[in-house]
Amino acid sequence: MNPPQRISYGRTRRRRAHHALTGVTPGLDPVSGMPKMHHRVSIQSGYVRPGLTIQVAKLGIGAPKKRKKLGGEGGGN
Repeated sequence: MNPPQRISYGRTRRRRAHHALTGVTPGLDPVSGMPKMHHRVSIQSGYVRPGLTIQVAKLGIGAPKKRKKLGGEGGGN
């Protein structure tokens, strides 16, 4: 049995030319307008897809923002 023929350097490079990685292209979150990866939850609004919104208060995902109390309101004296 003969050994297989060695693949030339050029042929190897041409084959590997198709192995290059492409950059990610984020989409826009329709709720907040911020960039969001496809099939991932948006951190600002918790939006995943139409009809699915996730809220994780511990991680701050999709949780309503806490409003600061102003010092002049409320009863003290």
